[in-house]
Amino acid sequence: MDGLNIQEKIVLSDSRFIKSKESLTDAHTSFNAGMYKTSVNRSYYAVLHAARSLLILKGVDPVRHNGVKTMLSLHFVKAAILTQEAIRIFRNLMTLRTDVDYSDFETIDKNDAENALKQAERFIEIMEPVRQVLIKEMSSIG
Repeated sequence: MDGLNIQEKIVLSDSRFIKSKESLTDAHTSFNAGMYKTSVNRSYYAVLHAARSLLILKGVDPVRHNGVKTMLSLHFVKAAILTQEAIRIFRNLMTLRTDVDYSDFETIDKNDAENALKQAERFIEIMEPVRQVLIKEMSSIG
């Protein structure tokens, strides 16, 4: 996706960040309805969309979930733009979501789902200022 111009990257990033916030809202709604597995799933997707909203600004658009984790680490954690906390949250929620979605006997209680929600909120809180700085830098170039 590096063939996108600066404005297209920003528009796509904004769209993905909106999806992230919508997924977080869905996670809260599911949590409040006692649908804890669904809440964990939506918490993870909030994080995934937020990560993808950041990566596209670098022209990186991984297809697989593991690719998002790897590229986030490579382009932002190793570059000291993000701390290890961000990648740890992504990894934790990715593992939990996989267990919830694909394990026949995985149980999620209220505390697990609440913790996933808090992690997703924290991840988005970390991503947004970084995303805004990148957008500002890109806008001044283009």
